Amino acid sequence: MKRPRKRGASVAVIDIGSNSVRLVVYEALARSLIPIFNEKALCGLGREVQSTGLLAPDAVDKALTSLKRFRALCRVMQVGRVFAIATAACRDASNGPDFIAKAERICAVNIEILSGPREAKLSALGVISGIHYPDGIVGDLGGGSLELIDVRRNAVRSGVTLPLGGLALQDLAHKSLKRADRIVREAIDEVDLLTAGRGRTFYAVGGTWRALARIHIIQSGYPLQVMHGYSIQAAEALDFARRLRRLAAANMLADIEVVADARRPLLTYAALVLEHVIRVAKPKTIVFSTFGVREGLLHEKLPETERNKDGLICAAEELNQLLSRSAKHARELIAWTDRLARVVKLRETEEDRRLRHTACLLSDIGWRVHPDHRGEQTLSLVVNANFGAIDHRERAFVGLSVFYRYAGLSEENQPPLTMQELLTPAQLERARLLGAAFRVAHLISAARPGVLPATHFRSRGRNLMLVFEHRLGDLVADRVGSRFKQLARLIGRSGSIVRR
Repeated sequence: MKRPRKRGASVAVIDIGSNSVRLVVYEALARSLIPIFNEKALCGLGREVQSTGLLAPDAVDKALTSLKRFRALCRVMQVGRVFAIATAACRDASNGPDFIAKAERICAVNIEILSGPREAKLSALGVISGIHYPDGIVGDLGGGSLELIDVRRNAVRSGVTLPLGGLALQDLAHKSLKRADRIVREAIDEVDLLTAGRGRTFYAVGGTWRALARIHIIQSGYPLQVMHGYSIQAAEALDFARRLRRLAAANMLADIEVVADARRPLLTYAALVLEHVIRVAKPKTIVFSTFGVREGLLHEKLPETERNKDGLICAAEELNQLLSRSAKHARELIAWTDRLARVVKLRETEEDRRLRHTACLLSDIGWRVHPDHRGEQTLSLVVNANFGAIDHRERAFVGLSVFYRYAGLSEENQPPLTMQELLTPAQLERARLLGAAFRVAHLISAARPGVLPATHFRSRGRNLMLVFEHRLGDLVADRVGSRFKQLARLIGRSGSIVRR
């Protein structure tokens, strides 16, 4: 029986935005954040702030009602600690302080009203938390503002904030797209830091930009329905944004059912801002991130040693601990494949090793599924898993490696072509090789710890040998030999089993 994991108390973030008010509860404050509850209410607090200077009374009532529910939910869920933040609408409105005072009494916590630079920094930290070594410009588009900030790996530079959020822009332009286009053009042209984005990545953060990504995924027939890490070439994103503007001019956005009614009117403004950002920054790629201010706030609160950990490996270790028959065996499998890679002189980059180690940690998470469906079900679990620090190509690689471990390598039992097409032929062949290695390792060990460390690889000419220590000699069988020979063939060797 597995011992319960020690992760600490749950944490929650109440995020009072200009468009939505949201509660997200996470299992614990950890490098790999695991959301266990997520609810939002589209209140529209910022819809009149630019023109009247006030939070709309009906929006205030709706937000306070939502906050009462959020507080009650935190009590029911016995959340250990609650953090609360408020963004552009509350900092810009003259009645913002009065609303915050009422909200603090309801939530029973202090609410941090984020300044523009502070919001930009937390958005960047969110991207650092959810993207492995980001390099580019982070743009967080909310209802009230757009924050822009440069990020390189774990380093965050100073950012800027602009009143170009969807609700604010709609308000400033009096719902005129022509006027909005001029406002955005003039504001974006003044932002010097965007020129540092040339040829790099633009990380799009925020619900309305995620809605654009969702539409693009559906229209393009893309095989993964995962928002985080979804990537579009900048030229394609620019064309898509312009097409959305034309649809808006023809009043054809009302039929887009995959976007909430309250967000639909803001799609055009989000597309307009993205269009001008691409025009000025000239990035190579647009990557959509579901990690933003909330995740950045919690990432900031981690000890430095935790912040420096690899978010993907941490997430894989969590799933390994939860779902595998033996967490220790998965760690032994990492060392076993390390030895294999050294002996056969497998060419690997640092990123290749990282993905191999991730696949080792996830190689036994499908054991409870019916044998006929383990490959496809585990592939689906991995590629759709709710974790960050991994892009879609990497999801496909890890998922296919585990698929081949369960389904085998025969031509009759192949994964979907759409998934294979996310990888290059070389990457697909490496996934097959890794799956073949897993098939050998799990067969000889039955996923139990203590076995793999007693097997060793030897190389003699073109022959690859798997050597069993004497005490494990009875584990050798024809099936083990045939699987090992299959693995050796994929490496370009002959294979043989040796008892020592």
